[in-house]
Amino acid sequence: MKEELSCKTLEDVSLDEVTITPDEYNNILDIQQTILGMIASRGYCTDILAHLCVLAESLLPNSVASIMLVDKATGLMSVVSAPSVPQVGHDLLANLKPGPNGGSCGNAVFHNEPQYVRDTFTDPRWKDIRHIAVDFNLCACWSMPILDEDDKAIGSFALSSFEHRLPASFHKKLLQTAASIVNIILKNRIIEKRIKLFATAAQNAAEGMIITNEQNKIVEVNQAFEEIYGYTEKEVLGYNPNILASQKHDEKFYADMWKNIHGESKWAGEIINKRADGSEIIQWMSVSALYDDHDKEYNYLAVFSDLTELKKSQKQVEDMAYKDSLTGLCNKTHLEQLLKTDKQKTLLLLNVNNFSYINTAYGFEVGDKLLIKLANILQNDFNTNSTCRINSDEFALLYDEDIDIKQKTSDIQDYFYNKEVIIDNITLNISFTYGAASGEKNLLRNSALALKQAKESGKNNLYIFNQDSDSIDHSQRESFIASNYILHNALSEGRVIPYFQGIRNNTTNEITKYEVLARIENDGEIISPYIFLEPAHLSGLLPEITKAMIDKSFEFMASNNYTFSINITEDDLSKNYLLEYLNDKELEYGIESNRVILEILEGVSATGKKSHVRQLTQLKNRGYSIAIDDFGSEYSNFERVLDLDIDFLKIDAKYIKDIYKNSKSYEVTRAIVFFAKNANIPCIAEFVHNAEVQKIIEDLGIEYSQGFHFSKPAATLIE
Repeated sequence: MKEELSCKTLEDVSLDEVTITPDEYNNILDIQQTILGMIASRGYCTDILAHLCVLAESLLPNSVASIMLVDKATGLMSVVSAPSVPQVGHDLLANLKPGPNGGSCGNAVFHNEPQYVRDTFTDPRWKDIRHIAVDFNLCACWSMPILDEDDKAIGSFALSSFEHRLPASFHKKLLQTAASIVNIILKNRIIEKRIKLFATAAQNAAEGMIITNEQNKIVEVNQAFEEIYGYTEKEVLGYNPNILASQKHDEKFYADMWKNIHGESKWAGEIINKRADGSEIIQWMSVSALYDDHDKEYNYLAVFSDLTELKKSQKQVEDMAYKDSLTGLCNKTHLEQLLKTDKQKTLLLLNVNNFSYINTAYGFEVGDKLLIKLANILQNDFNTNSTCRINSDEFALLYDEDIDIKQKTSDIQDYFYNKEVIIDNITLNISFTYGAASGEKNLLRNSALALKQAKESGKNNLYIFNQDSDSIDHSQRESFIASNYILHNALSEGRVIPYFQGIRNNTTNEITKYEVLARIENDGEIISPYIFLEPAHLSGLLPEITKAMIDKSFEFMASNNYTFSINITEDDLSKNYLLEYLNDKELEYGIESNRVILEILEGVSATGKKSHVRQLTQLKNRGYSIAIDDFGSEYSNFERVLDLDIDFLKIDAKYIKDIYKNSKSYEVTRAIVFFAKNANIPCIAEFVHNAEVQKIIEDLGIEYSQGFHFSKPAATLIE
């Protein structure tokens, strides 16, 4: 229940499942590794549960995560962690009775199975607590039962959404993984509590106990000793406890132990002994020297607890946190730990070429077997200090020294060039794209940047990070973070505003159209889109900016009859909301669709997905005009322009701004105009900034001009 968010229905109600990207599948592994790393580092239970909720929320926009547990005494459920939910929400959900009308969580525990509720406002499963959904705008809620070792529900992990929607398979896996992790956290909490009680248990001989005399001969043992070690009392009395030694500790270990006992009358620590059957046992042992004033002699009391299962559990957690479950290699989390030392190292990243094709063509089972085979080869044949799998199709080779990167890469290339990889009688020719970096700091980041560079150059390439030319400037990062912060605040506070730039009709010599341009108003300063568009794209906020421009420009233009154009991005088309949203705003402000031009980038029109082209066709059928923006800058797919029945071509500014002195710009522009006139498509020249440019524009017969020569962007229209 993030208070800054409000409930809304998805604009395209036909899309019940949330759109996800392939990269998010790696994110779920990152969550598992992060949380298990916190467990392995002995983090506080409440902090770990809260962090798990926050990480889950990051993978589902407009959602809050919560964990509820059943009170064994009452059978009622209460919230144990929900960092994004205000306290009043915790209180309202306290002592919830599991049942068929108890919401998603109450049903998940009651039926011991997942519950995916799309509409909490109408679903009968929310009958008893629907007022909570309404009061806090919880539109949908998905809940996964948390199971104990007997597969009985002891609680629930839930994602509640401010939008009506159902989970994709990815989100179901996220819920299942989170619920399993909560189970591990709860088990670990119980184990940790036991560890804290070990000292008290030792004082009261609650666990195994051995008493020896001054000559360190065993004189007493308890029943727990016999059960733990498999020796009877008769078999050990009179013997030195070294009969239990595992030979895992050297003489110094025992010398230090007895030094503490003689000096401080006590010692406590972890020790490995062996049972009667020869198996090893890991113990926490506390030894105290007991002085008998009457007999004037010492006895020694050893109280011990069996840590073997605890150690196994901790080892499993560490393996889950630091090892890749498929290949057994170190994972990304472990690699990050290995790179923390400030010592010279070399890191080589390898991305398997065409791996997604192999998965698609031969199936995931073959893909998994291939990854296991590659992991074994890379680990055993190239003398690495550590070999890691850090993404689905990406490996890392770590060397604790400077190496000849080109030679090592050549060795790997030669190996796979000369040896085919055979999986289930399928012969595969494997190759990689490589990114590498050497140094003491930021190796993973630098090698990842290098790999990105290599991929941009094509497959099978190697790129070695160059500190001078490839480093991302710190001030750029700071600027990006600041812009992102300003953008989020501006959207939430309604400070993303429209500016209008006139478009001149070169026949009538009048401004007849306007382009709507996004600006941010921040403390009296107007911020250009060049500052915030890239952060908006990376943050997934471009559709929110578009919605703001549609809403505010429709409201502004309702008082006149001008035609106006709005920029539409590929992100908008991917969200599939435009047709319904534009229709709603038409009705709200009384704007006719034939007054609105939708400007799309050339790349969208040239290579757009079928769903994008279908949406553009539907929009055009509704009466909207379509303009190609920055035409000539990318693909120049003339056939697609004709197929879409485009209404306007906006010639890219880079050809217009120097057309009066650059013959290449002139010829490109002339060719575009020739094509457009033959196709009967009016052209708009962008960046018309002086009379010389305008003269050429008119000579070429371009129908419209846009630029500072006639109109600068402003919050009002030119009268």
